Amino acid sequence: MTAHTEQANDGRRYDVVVVGGGAAGLSGALTLARARRSVLVIDAGQPRNAPAGHVHGYLAREGVPPAELLAAGRAEVTGYGGRIERGEVVSAERVGDGFRVTLADGSTVAAARLLVTTGLVDELPEVTGVAERWGREVLHCPYCHGWEARDQAIGVLATAGPLAVHQALLWRQWSGDVTVFLHTAGGLSDEEYAQLAARDISVVEGEVAALEVSDDRLTGVRLADGRVLPRQVVVVAPRFTARAGLLSGLGLEPTDQEMGGHVVGGYIAADPSGATATPGVWVAGNVASLTDQVIAAAAAGVRAGAAINADLVAEETRRAVAARRHHHAHAAQDVTEEEFWDGRYAESNQIWSGKPNAALVREVSDLAPGTALDLGCGEGGDAVWLAERGWRVTATDISRVALDRAAAHAAQAGVADRIDWQRHDLGVSFPDGAFDLVSAHFLHSPVDLPREKILRTAAAAVAPGGVLLVVGHVGFPSWEPGPHPDVHFPTPQEVLESLELQDGQWEVQRCEEYEREQPTPDGRPCTRTDNILRVRRMF
Repeated sequence: MTAHTEQANDGRRYDVVVVGGGAAGLSGALTLARARRSVLVIDAGQPRNAPAGHVHGYLAREGVPPAELLAAGRAEVTGYGGRIERGEVVSAERVGDGFRVTLADGSTVAAARLLVTTGLVDELPEVTGVAERWGREVLHCPYCHGWEARDQAIGVLATAGPLAVHQALLWRQWSGDVTVFLHTAGGLSDEEYAQLAARDISVVEGEVAALEVSDDRLTGVRLADGRVLPRQVVVVAPRFTARAGLLSGLGLEPTDQEMGGHVVGGYIAADPSGATATPGVWVAGNVASLTDQVIAAAAAGVRAGAAINADLVAEETRRAVAARRHHHAHAAQDVTEEEFWDGRYAESNQIWSGKPNAALVREVSDLAPGTALDLGCGEGGDAVWLAERGWRVTATDISRVALDRAAAHAAQAGVADRIDWQRHDLGVSFPDGAFDLVSAHFLHSPVDLPREKILRTAAAAVAPGGVLLVVGHVGFPSWEPGPHPDVHFPTPQEVLESLELQDGQWEVQRCEEYEREQPTPDGRPCTRTDNILRVRRMF
């Protein structure tokens, strides 16, 4: 016998929220949408390859402009029912066994799983002209741009680390005119000089001051001493920094990527499917693999999407099995009522939202704090809210699992000393004392529950001048198939009459039905009708 708070739904809830709408994110979303999952892609509109004119190495899509590829991908995702929205995700946090994603505009979205495909940021050398020509004649990947730069005069801008020689040797495959500008890299080893000389790659000492541009084309590299060497392409080695700030709240921080003992960037570690060390969170694309090209990022998104769907199937199967066993065990009277509710709470790390019931907030905010009794407290959302506002609370439930969880929430909120958690089967035992507020929210149960007897006892526990607040459902939600005809939800008037209150001792302050918004389990907007009874004991 446990009261409950409605499931949290800060706007919308999806099976999967994908953060990042590039090749990895869209491929993951497409896989999930085709698996009939509810999926939302949130994209900040800052693709890494936006400066590039074309995508290369993508079989059957060779040479397609990046924007055109993404537009086609978005159409494919939405064609299977996926949703795509423009927005910047600033944080993600675990809520129960799912996640809450917060956007820069303050809106939130709930998800059972997260796929983060936010890519990386190319931190470029601070040389005048490099950032301005990035993606045009300033390049870094020969497999992305080598063919287009073939037979041109190529300059490799060396900075700290071993990449310059490696890059020069690679780019030599596409051009016989390659020059390494030592810039800030310092000297090379004898072996490196030998390798470059063997491939007819020249080396220029001295720091580079700027790139020379004429008629919107790169024409040369200007050194700090004033010399200008003609070049048509400049190759740089950016530092690759994963866009992973939103993951820090989930305990995920970038891991350094090294080359030759030198850190060249940071990525989020994951297994081959993209699963991170945080359960329920996957990554794909450049946020997890710094060197992935577009086609590899897309493949990683497909792998992650399939893994997420399999994980959801496994969880849904576990819950279905537990619910079936639970149902059959209770139907056969093989478990006690306490075991039933302990099993119900044990099915998930968090059943309800952790927020107080809206009716409680509305009806109690104008009352001076005193002593309160919360009947069927569940995981403690109402009790913690009351304690935070100065009430001294006695909170009771039949489930020890729920009470332990509620006590942990109270400790986390810093109000553990204001709440007395008591286990009661309210049809058998009841807390001692008189209270300024007695609250019973959604005191319904699929098993036998002497609700009228409990509420009469609750009324007797209200101190003079105190309030009894009873909130319940009018009926089943509209989306629930096959409502049970043998289950009766009393009207507020029926609840009032069942209390058998003594005439002249009570003031009826509210006795009415009201409609409220409650999204369906898959996040669609809907409404539900509840009732509320508020009575005050006059003396």
